[in-house]
Amino acid sequence: MAAEIIDGNSIAKQIRGELEEEIKKLKEENNTTPGLAVVLVGENPASQVYVRMKNKACHDIGVYSEQHSLSKDISEADLLKLIDKLNEDSKIHGILVQLPLPEHIDESKVLYRIKPEKDVDGFHPVNLGKMLIGEPGFLPCTPFGVQKLLIYSGVNLEGAHVVVVGRSNIVGKPVANMLLQKQKDANATVTVCHSRTKDLASITRQADVLIAAIGRPEMITADMVREGAVVIDVGVNRVDDPGRKRGYKLVGDVKFDEVSQKCRAITPVPGGVGPMTITMLLYNTVKSAKNSAA
Repeated sequence: MAAEIIDGNSIAKQIRGELEEEIKKLKEENNTTPGLAVVLVGENPASQVYVRMKNKACHDIGVYSEQHSLSKDISEADLLKLIDKLNEDSKIHGILVQLPLPEHIDESKVLYRIKPEKDVDGFHPVNLGKMLIGEPGFLPCTPFGVQKLLIYSGVNLEGAHVVVVGRSNIVGKPVANMLLQKQKDANATVTVCHSRTKDLASITRQADVLIAAIGRPEMITADMVREGAVVIDVGVNRVDDPGRKRGYKLVGDVKFDEVSQKCRAITPVPGGVGPMTITMLLYNTVKSAKNSAA
């Protein structure tokens, strides 16, 4: 029996509709419009596409957005000055620096310069520390999107065995910590696997919820998944496909065709986790605006 498809586009649309109502309320009751500043350094084509998508998403739900497009040769000092300026700008509630940055700029120094209360990407050490100990803060957007997908799909995480394959700072470590927390919509037993894990399949087959975030095309196969599990595929990988006009196709970290015949529910690629990342960026920006208006 084929699995239920967890439709990230549909869930993202639902959450954005809820955010629209919150934004209207903020404008009416507090005269506050959530504002997001996106900083783009250089002309990386993929980064330009992401930034356009973020600006459109802001416009669609009523978030004020401004884009700062900078030369790839900008000095680190000048970039930090811009961050300082945005930190003090009352109409800006969230600051996003699009990565990667040119090699001559220290990414950590730039990201840590953003005030934690405007760090809507959720990667400042203050927000990561709050996440770790279960205090309110801004959660990293992709892991937060994974959690929301599970919640809106009706997956009960209480006591469930979640296996995360991948230990990156962007997805693996944060999502493991988030689902481990002693709080609503978490309380899972979490196992983290990685490139040095022995007999990986024997562990992934124990998962009630399997989260693949390893960046290897179609690495998770049907024999690695328990019958009736929920599978969240965070991977987005380009693989050659001469039969397509653009010469490639996008696949996840999960071999979708065979795993979807065995699991209970699964996210597709594209159209699964992807739409949720920008949605949670909007969510965090609105939350920051609400915090400033309180």
